[in-house]
Amino acid sequence: MSNFENKVPVPDVEKEFSNSPSNSQSFDQKHEEKSRGIQRVEIISSQYGRVGTFVVFFCIFLIAYCYGLDNTVRYNFQAFAQSSYGTHSLLSTVNTATAVIAVAAQPFYARLSDYFGRAELLCICIVFYAVGTILESQAKNVRIYAGGAVIYQFGYTGLMLLLQLLAGDFSLLNWRLLASFIPATPFIINTWISGNVVSSLGLEKWSWGIAMWAIIVPVACCPLLFCLAHMHWRAKRNGDMEVIKNIESEYSKRGLWGFIKFLFFKIDIIGIFLIVAILALILVPFSIAGGIDANWKTAKVLAPLIVGFCVIPFFILWERHTTYPVVPFHLIKDRGVWAALCIGILINWIWYMQGDYMFTVLQVAVNQSSASATRITSLYSFVSVITGTLLGFVIVKVRQLKPFIIFGACMWFIAMGLLVHYRGGSESRSGIIGSLCLLGFGAGFFTYPTQASIQAGTNHEHMAVVTSLYLSSYYIGSAFGGAVSGAIWTQTLPKEIIKQLSGFDNMTMIETAYGSPFTFILEYPWGTPEREAVVIAYRHTQRLLLIAGTCLCVPLIICTLLLHNPRLESVQNMFESDADSARAQLEAVTKKKWSEKTWKERFNF
Repeated sequence: MSNFENKVPVPDVEKEFSNSPSNSQSFDQKHEEKSRGIQRVEIISSQYGRVGTFVVFFCIFLIAYCYGLDNTVRYNFQAFAQSSYGTHSLLSTVNTATAVIAVAAQPFYARLSDYFGRAELLCICIVFYAVGTILESQAKNVRIYAGGAVIYQFGYTGLMLLLQLLAGDFSLLNWRLLASFIPATPFIINTWISGNVVSSLGLEKWSWGIAMWAIIVPVACCPLLFCLAHMHWRAKRNGDMEVIKNIESEYSKRGLWGFIKFLFFKIDIIGIFLIVAILALILVPFSIAGGIDANWKTAKVLAPLIVGFCVIPFFILWERHTTYPVVPFHLIKDRGVWAALCIGILINWIWYMQGDYMFTVLQVAVNQSSASATRITSLYSFVSVITGTLLGFVIVKVRQLKPFIIFGACMWFIAMGLLVHYRGGSESRSGIIGSLCLLGFGAGFFTYPTQASIQAGTNHEHMAVVTSLYLSSYYIGSAFGGAVSGAIWTQTLPKEIIKQLSGFDNMTMIETAYGSPFTFILEYPWGTPEREAVVIAYRHTQRLLLIAGTCLCVPLIICTLLLHNPRLESVQNMFESDADSARAQLEAVTKKKWSEKTWKERFNF
C-alpha cells in the first residue's frame, strides 16, 4: 500500500501546512471530480512533511530574493537607459507594453501548469527571463530594449505566478496569506541593499547591472527544481502515481494533432490575442501622443485607438461562445470574484500614478542621489511586506480577511492625499518617505489578503485560473496606470518646462530637461535658476498624477466593501469537506435578498 494513502497526520505546524488527505478519506474519493493534472499536482505536493515543506518555501524565498532584487535595481536602471537613448518620456510606454504582455502570460502559464506541471513551466519561464534580460542589457536603442523588456516580462510574470501557485499548493486556507507573502519577504532585505547595488555599479554601467541577472536567477531556481523532481521521484517510488495512471490523458485520447487543437482552445489563444490587441492598441497611444510636439491628430495615434475599440465587440462575442474563455464568466459572476478583480486593477493603477516617475522626481525635484532615490522608492515594498507577513500570523488565528482589507484601502486614501502635498523640493523628502511608508502599511492589509480571499472562494481545480485572473488584473491596472500617467506626463510636463524656461531661450536645454533629465541635473546643479524652474514644472505635473490617484481610492474602498468574508478553515479550499458547513452558510446569506439581510450580512462581517 502506498505511502500517500497511509500518511500519518502530524501535530501543530505540520498538520497546518501539510495538505495531504486524512486516513479516513481515500485519494479517489477526495479527487474524483478533479482533472488529471490537478491530481498530479496534489500527489507531488503531498510527498513532503514539515521539514520538506519548509525547504520548498526556502527555495521559493531564494528565487524571489533574486528576482526581487533584480526588479528593484532594474526599475532604476531602466530609467537611466531610457534617458541615455534620449527617450526618458517613453518610460511609461515601455511599462504599458510589458504590462499588456503580463496580462497575456497569466492565463497561459496558469492553464498549462495544470497539464504539464509546475516544474516544466518553471523551466520555460527561466528561458524567457534570461533571453529577455540579455536583450535588454545589450540594446543600443529603445526599440531593442522594449523588445527585450517584453520577453523578460513574459518570463518574470510566469515565475511570479508559479511561485504563488506553489505557495497555494503547499498551504491551507488559514495559512494561505502567510504563504503568499513568502515570495515577497525578500523586499525586507532588498530595500536597504538595492541602493548600494545601484550606486556601486553606477547608473552608467546599467548594461551589466541588468545582464548579470541572466546568470543569477536561473542558478537560484535550481534548488526548487531539484525539490520538485525529488517529490516526483518519491511519488513514483511509493506508487502514488498509480492512482492517475488509469486516467487517460488528453494526449492519449486525442493524438498529437487533436491535443494541439485542445490546448489551442483550452488556453484560449484567440481570446488572449484579442485582449492583448485591445489593451495595446488603446493604451499605448495614450503614452506616446504627447511630448514637445503633440501627436494626437496624427494617424499613428488615432488609427490604433479606433482599431482597438472596434476589436472589443469581437472579443466579447468570442468569449461568450468559446469553450474555455480566458475570462470565465461563470466564475466572475460571483461578487467575491469580480470585486477582488476590480481591487487588483485599482491597486496598480493607483500605484503607478505616484510611482511611475517617482525615481525621476526624487532625483530632479527633491535633490536625492541615485542610492537615496532607490531606497526611498523601495520603502513601499519594505513596509508592505513586513505588515503583510505579521498580518499573516494574525489571520492564522482570526481566520477572517475583509475587515483588514477595508482598513488597508482607507490607509491608501490618506497616504495619496499626503503625497499630493509632498511632491517636490528638498523640504518634502521626509513627507514623501512618511507617505510611502503609510502607503506600504496599507498595502500589507489588502493586496495579498485580497488574493487569499479570491482563492478561498474556489476549489483547487480553479485555483490557478482565479489566481491568474487576479494577477492579470494587477497588470491590467499597471497598463492603465502606465497609460494614464504617461498621458499626463507627456501632455503636461513639456508645456510646463517650456513655460518655466521661456526666459532662457534655449531649446536644447528644454529638450534635455524633458528627454534626458539625469543629464540635465548634472549640467544644472541644485539651486541654479534653471534647475529651480524645472523643479516647479515637475512639482506641477506630479501634483496632477497624485490627484488622479487619490480620486481612484474612492472606488477602491467601495470594492473592498463588496467582498465576501468567508471563515478560513484549516483546509486547502472552501470546497473541502471540512469547510462544507462554512461554505453552505456563506451561500445561504448570498442568496438572501438585500432587504432580508442584516447590516452585518450585507457587508459580510
